[in-house]
Amino acid sequence: MRKVYMDHMSTTPTDPRVVEEMLPFFTENFGNPSSHLHSYGLRAKKAVDESRAKVADLINAKPEEIIFTFTGSESNNLALRGLALANRDRGKHIIVSEVEHYSILYTARELEKEGFRVSYIKVNKDGLIDPEDVAKAINKDTFLVSIMHANNEIGVIQPVEEIGKITKEKGLIFHTDAIATAGVIPVNVTELGVDSLSLTSHTFYGPKGIAALYVKEGTEIVSIIKGGAQEGGLRPGTDNIPAIVGMGKAAELAKTEMTSRIEHLIPLRDKIINALPEKIKYLHFTGHLTQRLPGHVSFWISFAEGESLVLFLNYKGIAIASGSACSSPDLQASHVLTAIGVPPDVCHGSITVSLGKDNTEEDVDYFLETLPKVIDRCWQMSPLYEDEMKKELT
Repeated sequence: MRKVYMDHMSTTPTDPRVVEEMLPFFTENFGNPSSHLHSYGLRAKKAVDESRAKVADLINAKPEEIIFTFTGSESNNLALRGLALANRDRGKHIIVSEVEHYSILYTARELEKEGFRVSYIKVNKDGLIDPEDVAKAINKDTFLVSIMHANNEIGVIQPVEEIGKITKEKGLIFHTDAIATAGVIPVNVTELGVDSLSLTSHTFYGPKGIAALYVKEGTEIVSIIKGGAQEGGLRPGTDNIPAIVGMGKAAELAKTEMTSRIEHLIPLRDKIINALPEKIKYLHFTGHLTQRLPGHVSFWISFAEGESLVLFLNYKGIAIASGSACSSPDLQASHVLTAIGVPPDVCHGSITVSLGKDNTEEDVDYFLETLPKVIDRCWQMSPLYEDEMKKELT
């Protein structure tokens, strides 16, 4: 059976060139960089320094502005909480969007319990934030803004650069969650006008379990984990050298190959977007159709349950997602989809197709050939679809 992986927003396969770079650091180069008075530790420290420079180069930052963390969620937690606590003398008002990742939203809610006030900016039906809404939400007590660069569930790229100009003019601290964009599309911290930015390795063909936080030189931030002096004391704990080396290599490859990857993905994405309405009835796209990630397509289908579609497609060898890999475990409607006006009762029918650098046009053709059959099977099991057909016949 043909195997087609189209769930790159949840994770990407680790590039074999990345694995090759990592392997020596499990065996002969196993030293701890904190033990830098002997050769084993020195080799490890040199590897960390080189990887830090590669990650910094990916986003046009300085190496000393990069803090390695365990996950993107940890980077977001460190950013929002660490910046808030370090700068609470500047104000108590924080601005985020209502479509942020849970690692931002849950942290914001915890900060509210600690005396901070949080404004949640709405998005339009295409999932886009209006920078003017951010400007209107700013008051004399505002000191921190966090708006994601792109949403992993609906693929929409936000006008972060425009928002950055507003925050800079107002003298505010600006963080962006770039986990869905860094290593995928060009990300330049200077052009975006951000003081802090989260990114993670496994979204651009690096290993899992390693991420980073950019913090602009001179920006005050405090640690949220207590322990040793690693990462300038901001992320204590023994460094995961193989993963750090892997992230550095993945960043280096992403920087070099990004243009060709994007040029490969956009035609495949657009082929799906253009073909689906002709093949499937009751189809509803989610998110802006062009201001989106290059390999991302998201939609929902009336009378078809998302998890069933995912399972049936899996039987055909196709891996896609229903909603987000980080969705709420309590089966609540997606906060992202409800924010753009999708009825809560159909949110569970959402589908996210996210293509990667190794997907081919043949993969897309197989998906487009298989999906209508699977949807028809789901419809035959749906009493709601049966009721709709009766209505159409009368």
